[in-house]
Amino acid sequence: MKIVITDRDTVTSGDLSLDSLERFGEVVSYGLTAPEQLIERIADADAVLCNKTQITAEVMDACPKLRYVGLFATGYNNIDVVHAAKKGITVCNAGEYSSDAVAQLTFAMLLELCTSLSRYSAYTASGGWVTSPVFSAFIHPQREIAGMTLGIVGCGSIGRRVARVAAAFGMKVLVYTRTPEKCPDMECVSFDELLSRSDAVTVHCPLTDATAGMFNAEAFGKMKQGAFFVNTSRGGVVNEPALREALDSGRLGGAALDVLAVEPMRADCPLLGAKNLIITPHVAWAPLETRQRLLGIVESNIEGWLKGEPRNVVS
Repeated sequence: MKIVITDRDTVTSGDLSLDSLERFGEVVSYGLTAPEQLIERIADADAVLCNKTQITAEVMDACPKLRYVGLFATGYNNIDVVHAAKKGITVCNAGEYSSDAVAQLTFAMLLELCTSLSRYSAYTASGGWVTSPVFSAFIHPQREIAGMTLGIVGCGSIGRRVARVAAAFGMKVLVYTRTPEKCPDMECVSFDELLSRSDAVTVHCPLTDATAGMFNAEAFGKMKQGAFFVNTSRGGVVNEPALREALDSGRLGGAALDVLAVEPMRADCPLLGAKNLIITPHVAWAPLETRQRLLGIVESNIEGWLKGEPRNVVS
C-alpha cells in the first residue's frame, strides 16, 4: 500500500516522528503541497493522510487508486465527504484528541485577560518597578476569576472540559448548545441570555452555515460592558471588523483569539492593532503530547480500515 502525507509540516516541526506509519506500507511525505501539485503527488496513492489539504471531487476523480483519506484533524470541511462516499473512499478523522490542550490555552488566555500578566512582566523587564515609588505597582487592571460567570458556546468534549475547569476556579457556568440533552448537569440558556449574563464568553462550536459570523456587531452589543471574549474554535464564527470595533470602543474589556477567519494571518487583517487583543497562531491543539495522541488515533484509524472495521468514519 502506498501512503502519501501531503502536509507533514502542519503536524510536526521535527519534534514528532511519523516513521511509525511505515509499518502500513510505502510512505511518501511532503512538507506542504500546493493545490496545483496535489493530483500529481497522490495519483498512485492508495491512502492520503492530511491536515488542511483540500481533497475535492475533482481530485478524487483524478486519483482512481485512492481508497482512504485519513485526517490529522477533527474538522473535515476540506474534504468532499459526499463525493468520497459515492466513490467508496473511506474518510476518517481524529476525534477527541485535543480537549485538554484546548481547554488549557482557553484558560491561559482568560487568566491573561484577568491578570495582565504579560503587561506586568514587560513592566518589570523594562525597569519600571525599579523606579516605582510604591512597593506594589498595580498599574494594569486585574479581575478575580472566582465568582465570574463564564458563558460557553458549544458543549462538545472541549466545551465540557472548559466547564469543569471553570467550576474548579469557582466560576458560574452558562452554556449555549444545540444539544442541551448532552449537558444535563449544566445551566443551558439561549444565546442572547448567555451574552447578557456572562462576564466572559468562550467559543467551542464548529464552523457551520449556522455559526458563521454569529459573533457580529449585534452579538457583541448584547454582551456586558467590559466583558471578555475568547475564541479557540474557528475564526469564521467571528465578524472580525465587528470585534475590532467592540474592542476599540471599549465595549469589550479584552479578547483573546487562537484562530482567525484567514490563516495564516494576512497583513491586512482587520484585527491588527486592536486594543486589548491577544492573538496566538492556531496553537491550542499543538502540545507535543497532544500531537502524539493524534498520531496514535491516525494509526488506529488505518488499522481499523485495513481490518474492514473503520473507526471515526465521516464519509
